[in-house]
Amino acid sequence: MSINKVILLGHVGKDPDVRYLDGGIAVATFPLATTERGYTLPNGTNVPERTDWHNIVLWRGLAQLAEKYVHKGDKLYIEGKLRPRSYDDQNGIRRFTVEIYGEAMELCSSRPTAAQPQQPAQKPQASAAQTETDDALPF
Repeated sequence: MSINKVILLGHVGKDPDVRYLDGGIAVATFPLATTERGYTLPNGTNVPERTDWHNIVLWRGLAQLAEKYVHKGDKLYIEGKLRPRSYDDQNGIRRFTVEIYGEAMELCSSRPTAAQPQQPAQKPQASAAQTETDDALPF
């Protein structure tokens, strides 16, 4: 048995790039930053803050939710799997990258809407299983 599970809580680096493939399947990609706070060791050594960037890929219903609700700067919770892949860049050089294929997502920051400034916005959350089931419904 093996497990491939990633849990991230971070900030969206730019608005999701959403494309629609043949058959209307949505794919969203965007960077997510996770930051570890800096600290001082007992001997006085300062360890600086460290930010890591993760490439997030969402499919189908999750991609559509991201298109509607996820924006640069939002705090986002993502559960998913690591997926390494390679590609050839513009100069024909082989490049390698690791992407996080999201299976569940929750928006952790709220944005007040113009129509309802006093009420907190609802936080969309979904999993890939929920959205795939929804896609299969005939209505």
